Amino acid sequence: MTELRLSYQTVEFGKTDIHLCTLRNTQEFHDPESIAENLGISSASWPLFGVLWPSSLVLAHFMMDFETGSKRILEVGCGIGLSSLLLNKQQADITATDYHPEVNGFLQRNATLNNDRAIPFEQSDWVSCDDSLGLFDLIIGSDLLYEDSHVELLAGFIDRHAKAHCEVIIVDPGRGRKNKLKQRMENFGFAAAQHKPLQTDYLAKAFKGHILSFVRGEPDKADQAIE
Repeated sequence: MTELRLSYQTVEFGKTDIHLCTLRNTQEFHDPESIAENLGISSASWPLFGVLWPSSLVLAHFMMDFETGSKRILEVGCGIGLSSLLLNKQQADITATDYHPEVNGFLQRNATLNNDRAIPFEQSDWVSCDDSLGLFDLIIGSDLLYEDSHVELLAGFIDRHAKAHCEVIIVDPGRGRKNKLKQRMENFGFAAAQHKPLQTDYLAKAFKGHILSFVRGEPDKADQAIE
């Protein structure tokens, strides 16, 4: 079986550089022991974790100036983990999670590449309730809603790991499921807001999606309903 072809790049955030080792493209595949296959990850979807997507860039740029303070932060479905790497660089209390078996290896490799500490990580899906992640003040993620079933699963996962006072930031590229997510999150006591990223000159194409914000416990922070 052909070995993976990798790519190296640097993403700039003002004076902060984040160095990334990623897959060369979305044609890569390496699952010799069928670990991913046994988890239900097909060869077509296998490489999606390992490249840098526009929504990931939007989320990281949004988080660059976000006031994290002492918040305990979780990145859901982190993939290559750009936001986690940036927050780790900023000494934030960040934990990452993803279902793909290769994610943690790339995440820690990239943390080392940036001369930073290892990032706490747990491999977990959105169905099981027996993970050890605990509760968080801030939950973030990007491009998570590929199928209708993901709405219910993601909302439930967030609810199980959100503190009574919690903020959630999800970057959605426009897959047509944000209203369904809003409804489910409202059922869990979250108020919703949305906005377009202010500027995206770091992207090759115009971004058609939104940054979605959900707040529980502090509803005055979410005063713009999702349309």
